[in-house]
Amino acid sequence: MKEIAQKHRLGTEAILPLLIKLSIPGIISMTIQALYNVVDSFFVSRISEDALTALAIAFPVHIFLIAIAVGTGIGTSSLISRLLGQQKEEEAVRVAQHVLSAALVYGIISALAGIFLSGPIVRAFSNDPQVIRYGIQYTRIIMMGGVFLFTSIIASDVLRGQGNTFLPMLALMLGAVTNIILDPLMIFGIGFFPRLEVTGAALATIISKGISTFFILLLLFKGTHLVKPKIEAYTLDLSILKRVYQVGLPSMFMQILTSFMIGGLNSIVGTYTETAIAVTGVYFRLQSFVLMPVFGLTQGYIPIIGYNYGARQVDRMKQALRYGLSISFVITASGALLFRFFPHVLIGIFNPGPEMMSIGVEALSTIALGLFVVGPAIIGATTFQAIGLGLPSLALSFLRQMILLLPLAWLLGRIGGLSAVWYAMPLSEFIALFIMIFWLGRRLQKIFSSLSDTTS
Repeated sequence: MKEIAQKHRLGTEAILPLLIKLSIPGIISMTIQALYNVVDSFFVSRISEDALTALAIAFPVHIFLIAIAVGTGIGTSSLISRLLGQQKEEEAVRVAQHVLSAALVYGIISALAGIFLSGPIVRAFSNDPQVIRYGIQYTRIIMMGGVFLFTSIIASDVLRGQGNTFLPMLALMLGAVTNIILDPLMIFGIGFFPRLEVTGAALATIISKGISTFFILLLLFKGTHLVKPKIEAYTLDLSILKRVYQVGLPSMFMQILTSFMIGGLNSIVGTYTETAIAVTGVYFRLQSFVLMPVFGLTQGYIPIIGYNYGARQVDRMKQALRYGLSISFVITASGALLFRFFPHVLIGIFNPGPEMMSIGVEALSTIALGLFVVGPAIIGATTFQAIGLGLPSLALSFLRQMILLLPLAWLLGRIGGLSAVWYAMPLSEFIALFIMIFWLGRRLQKIFSSLSDTTS
């Protein structure tokens, strides 16, 4: 009876309480994850500005690895929720088996890439020997421990696809809290730990991800769930992975684009001063405090939309969309106001010199203008993914980050210098939002009409 109740809650409980109930664990865990990002940079900034710049250079690589994991996870969560909505539990179990195997393969590839490619990647963004040394140390360790990142994220999304967001929250919180504790111990050599500086920051990240991975796998295999992977061998079915990546691949490419966008932006601002690279690194870590709660919201939003789309319940889909847009706007608008009016306080966290403070205050207060609309834009893109239409999200992300943001940053920099570069971000956000509203509105109108005709 417990499994039956769990199976139908996505299609029967009131939308707003259900969305809050499913999202709160994700919002909490993602906010703690964002806190780790800031704490990591906070401690590293106490080493030197060179160390902080090295982390900013390594950040796109970390985003690239996360992109693979999150893309696979979103496709997994969307597919599992739709299969459960269609009462296909055994097929959902096979999906879980396939994506966990994929996580292991990705981990092996990441480790090999870390060994052989860390040096060339870091040297592409800096000529400073100290920055290069720090950057290689951090990047190599992060990539070699990628298997833990892949497995923890993908296994968590197997649970989220079933409407269980509480256990993934516990796993993420465990990893993030462990990381926050280990950072100062391993960076500065407190107690019996040796002083490892940037290497310590990377090792703290990998150790915490390993603990989180062990915890979530234990819960997944030993708990009582609708979708419980079986350890015994199974027959590879590429059609299952194809269905996962029909939704997940566009999301993966979207975050990969983010990786390339940050790298491209680093290259553009680095032509003015390497201090600006440190500022972009700080901005994107601070920005995660604003965006991570929205991504936590999507963890509850996706299974609700996916299940009710599979069950052809149009009214529940419309309610979820309205609440998702409203809550996401409140979150990112609050962050925008904070960035706009208190940039000196935020930059001051990272032990800045006079140049970094000046550049950082100007950057944060300018970029804040675009944060007002980022929340609804994320929900719009997530809606496409939740109903199995990942391509529009990819197209919108490519438009915003590659066709708009980077060319605008380069052009505005040529016209007005570094100060003008920062305006490229809000401009690209607003243009992409208007296009998304038109595209999503037309697509949903057709879908709602089709579903209503089928059920009538």
